Amino acid sequence: MADIPVISNHVLHGMPAFVRHEIGRRALVRANRAAGFDLERLEGKNCFIPHAAVVSFVDAAARAAGEANLGILMVPEMNAANYGSYGRYLLGADNLGLAIERAIAALPYHSTDDRMSVAVVGDELRYSYAFALAGCAGYAIIAAAAAGVLLSVCRSYLPADWRPVRVELDIDTPRQPGLFEDAFDCPVIFNAPEVTIVIERHHMTAASRRAPEPMVTIEDVARDRHGGAPRDFLDVIREHILTQVLSGHASLDSAARSMDTSTRTLQRELNRAGTDFRSLANAARVQRASELLHHTNGSIIQVSAALGYSAPANFARAFRKATGRSPRDFRKRR
Repeated sequence: MADIPVISNHVLHGMPAFVRHEIGRRALVRANRAAGFDLERLEGKNCFIPHAAVVSFVDAAARAAGEANLGILMVPEMNAANYGSYGRYLLGADNLGLAIERAIAALPYHSTDDRMSVAVVGDELRYSYAFALAGCAGYAIIAAAAAGVLLSVCRSYLPADWRPVRVELDIDTPRQPGLFEDAFDCPVIFNAPEVTIVIERHHMTAASRRAPEPMVTIEDVARDRHGGAPRDFLDVIREHILTQVLSGHASLDSAARSMDTSTRTLQRELNRAGTDFRSLANAARVQRASELLHHTNGSIIQVSAALGYSAPANFARAFRKATGRSPRDFRKRR
């Protein structure tokens, strides 16, 4: 099975609410189903999700809305400041050039298999991003949104009336290219090698326009992201199953769909690794249950429901089997 690229769930910050309010609840349900888990329940949590799940979410939302240009509608919603410690670290730089350098250096703590670069060509600065699944079905939405994120970094340092020299997108020329130029307020080139924001070189020294915040180091990002985005197959699967548990429902079918593979293929790869989906899901549920019992005052019924159990008795039975204690006894001994 090929590597499964993953990315921080923060990239979809605010998107479930955007889909709910702008398109409708049914569209959100359809998009969550396509992604493989409830993304609203992951808001504020720090985890990694497959790139394929991100594409599936936005593509399903676009289809539900009948809006092929959903990506350019998302541009104003995209903001690197919402990307947790990664966003705080890069936007904590003193000037734009350093912010871009930080974004590149810390990218392994944000995603796998993506690429980010910066190049100076004459009087122009080229700030570029290449998505791991560039060119896949539904990617045009991702490309426009990614350009919006890069622009958000620039706009944190440049005047409110600033406009980029141009935007370059690695997608086919759309039927209405003018809509993209209106959205970015600058010329847009299509069929480019990657998503690129072109700005004047002298802007590299522009100072931050944001209010001072507590200083964040790359070591802070590393601690927050457990050493980086998962790359090993089993680590990716464990992370994904925990993400499913956090969203309230874990299933083999939805996990396979999120990873753009078949249920049979995923089962086979897990067997090769010496495990199975049920064992990993049970371990993730016990891990989350222990955290909830230890750090919250939620009732046993609430914890059971949060983990997707059909009845508290089923939860209690599974927890006792895994830990040797009942949930109530575990909480008393914390």
